Order: sequence, then structure tokens, then C-alpha cells
Amino acid sequence: MNPFKGSLYWRLLLWFCLANLLVLFLGGFLTRSFIEYTTAVEINWDGLAQGASQAYEQGGSAALGEWSIQQRHEGIEATLYEDGQPLYPIRLFGSIQSALPDWLQGGRDLVLQPWPGMYVAVQQVTGKDGKTRQLVALSRTHARLRPQTREKILLVVQGLLSLLFIGLIGWWVARSVAKPVEALRDATRRMTAGELSARVGAQGGATPTELGQLARDFDAMAERIEALVAHDRGVLQDLSHELRSPLARLHLILDFAQRSGDAAEAEAYFRQAEQEIGRLDRMTGEMLALSRLEGGLPGMNQEPVPLDELLRDCVRQAELEARSRGVGLELLHSVPATVLGSAMLLERALDNLIANAIKFSPAGSAVELSLWSAPGAVELCIRDHGPGVPEAELEAMFRPFYRGSNAVRAEGHGLGLAIVKRVMKVHGGEIQAQNAAGGGLEVRLRLPAVPKPA
Repeated sequence: MNPFKGSLYWRLLLWFCLANLLVLFLGGFLTRSFIEYTTAVEINWDGLAQGASQAYEQGGSAALGEWSIQQRHEGIEATLYEDGQPLYPIRLFGSIQSALPDWLQGGRDLVLQPWPGMYVAVQQVTGKDGKTRQLVALSRTHARLRPQTREKILLVVQGLLSLLFIGLIGWWVARSVAKPVEALRDATRRMTAGELSARVGAQGGATPTELGQLARDFDAMAERIEALVAHDRGVLQDLSHELRSPLARLHLILDFAQRSGDAAEAEAYFRQAEQEIGRLDRMTGEMLALSRLEGGLPGMNQEPVPLDELLRDCVRQAELEARSRGVGLELLHSVPATVLGSAMLLERALDNLIANAIKFSPAGSAVELSLWSAPGAVELCIRDHGPGVPEAELEAMFRPFYRGSNAVRAEGHGLGLAIVKRVMKVHGGEIQAQNAAGGGLEVRLRLPAVPKPA
């Protein structure tokens, strides 16, 4: 997975950038405030004017320039003005430069703050020669502080703020990551101990992050595992229950064969034993097929299946059994229809439905089959003229091993219709059963149709 595409990466990057911006701006603000309110040495503007005047009187503009450079090292831009002109040039902002003539002509001392973080002082000073000059000074603080000291204070404040914000963000990130990880770890341990109902739940986080998605995937996996294990246990219990009676009969038949007095009598018992073994084999095969269907059919091949051709093949294969029971098979209506799925599974479902209809049909009757198209679907109807099913049993007849009140009329294990329902489910289809008018059972299948190419 590319970390640059993950939301967690961008969230962390955003929070750390935000922390750096807060440190930058808040650090500068706090540093200025610290300098303003904790520095005891304020600038003596009058003393500064006297110093500039003495330097000029002693050495002229050159000495004033040296004095101005020394003040600049201490964070103050200062010079003397005479007759509105600077005796040594300094850097002035445009707005201060334009307002300075009015301040100089005012003839009084001023200490102004044109904007936060900037102080401008105009001080009148009279030299020994009797001339009046003006000190013009600019400072970013109201206190005398060397730039090196100011930088050190700024670095210290920004360092402390960086540690504070990085610590807070680190704590938040660690907490947001550790909480779902701990929940995942706890759920994994509980599942390892055999508690298949263990889930991460809301502790995994509701936000669409990588960890939240991992927690939801874990819950889906755990739910799937629990369902599969519960299903396998149920299949094993049902199989052990259903195999008990055939095995008991087989044991009894073999015991009779062993006690028989002649070969002919023993041969009859062995034929019965062979029939019981065949029943066990069919039951086991149906149980395994149902188990695979309940497992979700991983990797089931999806291919276009011509359902009309498949239905005709199933009818031909069932004709022999139908004739042996004196039952007819009539394909009343059929249209070309194609569905997407597994031909083998669909054939098994149709075989079970047709065989079930033949078993419950009385001799001399017919099983009627119809296939037609519906909007976006294919519908198949299989109807017999047997005793039908009580209304209260129509929903239950698709459950595994369910044998209703009419089960005594035919052999079976109660798995055929359960297999048909699972086949319909994995193909996105539906199955319904109802008692037909005039007697008999009518089973309807509905499957999504493959759109015809334009």
C-alpha cells in the first residue's frame, strides 16, 4: 500500500504542519510579550538623545555614524536630524518617512507606536553650540535588548512550544492508534481462546481511517468464521443424527445375513445392505454439496448458461425414472433464456426439483414444466399433481433435513430442496413454493437474465 495515498499519512502531515505554524506565530507573539513585560531595562530616550549629541559634537558625522552602528547592534536604529535633514542616514519605513517632517516641526518629544511591535521616538536635544537637534530612533521593543539576546529568547520560547505541541500531538496520535490496535489485540486473543463471538466493534474507531477499516474487516472476518464454524458444527450434528438410523439398519441386516441358514437368504440380506450403503452414499454426497453451498461457494465459476437447453437435458435424463413410476414429463412452454452462473449447480438444482416432483406424483399423472422470460429475469415453473404441502409447512420445507407430514409417501433425507434454495441464493435468484389450484405443488424459480447483446 502506498502510504502517500492513506488518510492516516495526510492527517499526521496536516497536524504536524499545523503544529509548526502554531509554534512559529505563537512563539513570536509570546517572545515579544515576554520582552515587553519582563525586561526591566526600558530605553532612556532622553539619555539616548544626549549620547547622540555628544558623539556628534566630538567627532561630527563620522562619530555619529559609529554611535548609530553601536545602537543598531543593540536593536535600535537612531540618528540626529538638523533642519529636517539626517546627520547620518538610517533605514526608515515609508509611512514613518512621510510623517517624520510633521513630527520634527512639532518641536516636542514624542514616543509613538505606529503599529504593534514598533516604537518611534523623537527627542529634542540642545548641543553645546546652542543648536537644537532632534533624535529620531526606531526600536521593535520598548526595552533595550540586544538582538542576540532577543534571538536566544525566541529560540528558547519556540523550542518549549515545539516540545509542548509535538508532545500533545504525539500523545493524541499514540492514543488514536493504540486504542484500535489494543481493541484488535484483545479481540484476537479472545478468538484464539475459542470465543468466536469476539468483535472489535466501536472500539476500533468509527472514522474511515486505515485502522478503522482494519477493525471493520476483522469483524467481518470474525463473523464469517463464526458462521462457518457454526454451520460445520450443525452439519456434523445433522449428519451424525441422520446417519444413525441407516447405520443401525445396516448393522442389523449384516447380523441377519451372518445368522442366515443358506446362501439364498444371505444374498437377499446382502442386497438390502447394498441398498443401505447406496442410501448412505447419496446422503453423504448431498450433505457435502449442501455444506459447500453454505460455505459461500468460493471461486465458483460464473459463465453464461443456456437455461432452456439445460432444462431439456434434465427432462431427458429424468424420463427413465418417470416412466418407471408411470409419470409423464411435459415441457409446456420454453423460450431461449441465458443466465450467469454454474451449469453444474443449476443442473443439480433442476434434477432435485424434477426428482422431487416425480416422487410425489401419482401414477398416470404428469409433471408440467414451463420456462418463460420476464423483465430482466427468467422464470421457471415445475408443477406436480401430488398431494401438495400443508400451508404451515411451505416455508419450512426448504430447511435442511426437514421432512413434512407427506414425507412417508417417498424416500428422502430432506436435503434436496435445501440444496435448491442455496443454489438459487448464490445465483442471486429466488424460489417459491405454493399449492396449485386443483391439487399438487407448484415450485417457481426466478433468476437474473443475461442481457441480450444489442
